[in-house]
Amino acid sequence: MPFWLALLTAAAGGVALDTGFPDKSIWPVTFLGIALVLVSVIGRRAPGAFLIGLVGGFSFWGVHIIWLTLYLGPIPWLALAILQALFFALGASLIAVVYARARRVWPGTRIRLVMLPIVIAGLWTAREAITAVWPEGGFSWGRVVFSQSESPYASLVAWIGFSGVSFVMVWLVAFLIELARVSAVASTTRAVWAATAIVATLAMPAWYAPTEGSSRIAAVQGNTDASLFSQRAAGDVLSDQTAETLKIIDQKVDMVVWPENGSDLDPARSAQASKQLDYLSGKMNAPFIVGTITNPSQNTYYNTSLLWAAGRGSIDHYDKRHPVPFAEYMPARAFFRAIVPDLVDLVTRDYSKGTTDTVFDVNGVIAGISICFDITDDAVARDMVHDGAQVILAQTNNADFGKTDENLQQLAIARLRAVETGRSVVNISTVGTSAIIAPDGSTIASIPPYEAGSMISDVPLATQETPAMLLGSGIELLVSGLGLAGFALSLFAGRSPRRAQRKAPRAS
Repeated sequence: MPFWLALLTAAAGGVALDTGFPDKSIWPVTFLGIALVLVSVIGRRAPGAFLIGLVGGFSFWGVHIIWLTLYLGPIPWLALAILQALFFALGASLIAVVYARARRVWPGTRIRLVMLPIVIAGLWTAREAITAVWPEGGFSWGRVVFSQSESPYASLVAWIGFSGVSFVMVWLVAFLIELARVSAVASTTRAVWAATAIVATLAMPAWYAPTEGSSRIAAVQGNTDASLFSQRAAGDVLSDQTAETLKIIDQKVDMVVWPENGSDLDPARSAQASKQLDYLSGKMNAPFIVGTITNPSQNTYYNTSLLWAAGRGSIDHYDKRHPVPFAEYMPARAFFRAIVPDLVDLVTRDYSKGTTDTVFDVNGVIAGISICFDITDDAVARDMVHDGAQVILAQTNNADFGKTDENLQQLAIARLRAVETGRSVVNISTVGTSAIIAPDGSTIASIPPYEAGSMISDVPLATQETPAMLLGSGIELLVSGLGLAGFALSLFAGRSPRRAQRKAPRAS
């Protein structure tokens, strides 16, 4: 297509990609978005595809993370959107190279129908996998699988994990595109193959998530403005959490879960916080899992979850594994301060990365602990399950993002994580959206956003690992490796004979 049309197509593809995510949640449109992006780079050279991918990537990321502007303004949003768009553009360039040389690398129609979609999907998945962990721990928010929390493809994550489902989604689109491009196959045959491919991706039955008993869990949402720029007084978050917990003080539960930053006073340093938690835990005869900020030594801070029991204090703790760069710590502070000092100074302290294990033993129930962005980290999820987690307690504080798509996007990730791990997830926020999610992804209980409330449910426990957990990162490495190997083959074996002849050494 003409270059100007390719740019418009990629831009439309980025918007379509976002439409599949919450809160619009029109999940089939994600497939349309993938198709528009792929079609826009077919027939392009790598530099042109890079520019097209940059437009498509910024179109997607600019819309997808617009919630960053609510409190932080346009600069952090623009910087992150551009960074992710650059990665997107690089992936588009690699895909364009494979498309351009596919007929020489795989000259037969049938072999090309098999190999080309695998390589294209592998490259897309490799780009998602790399940006999920790098730089500075990565940002995995926009993986296409995260648009499928309420689609038939959600159950597939229990079998092949997040990267596996991203691969399947892109493979299906790439296969249908290539099927439409070939002329040597009859129309009827193409229709049959297309229908077969669609059915095949949906044919895997849902993983039967066996459960073994339950634990009665209370989760409390205090609905406090716990945002970065809140004018609240010290102790306000603790007071609101306490007030809401007092409403269920007579309930018999096995544990009570508060959100990330549920106590804005560190109970280890605050007599007020320690006294209130002791009182609540004693009256309910149940341990509390409480988010707070700890400062174990000078200039060392952790975003921490405490396991608190009356009369015993903190009997275990988890320090967040994945603090968020430019929010919870500032990489290269001196460098960025020279550019945007006002924004850098908003990050007043640098949280350290946690090194604790990922579970609490709560009176015999092994609970995996995830703090906010941890829920997006595949390695943390695997560690929780391998450490014996029977349930996952996902504590978060979404107050910085107001009534935007961010909290719904995070809940969608938590829902998929429940299916992937085969574990119930208690997703509890300071302001919402909070929900208890069963291992099959269904909602057991929920609290509306920006309303104080609590959830009390008999939450199913599980110990059996799903295939996705048993395979670990194997699927991701396999499909990414296939994509990169196919690109290398296209790069070296796909050169035209005339060009290769020009570069051949002359005979003496």
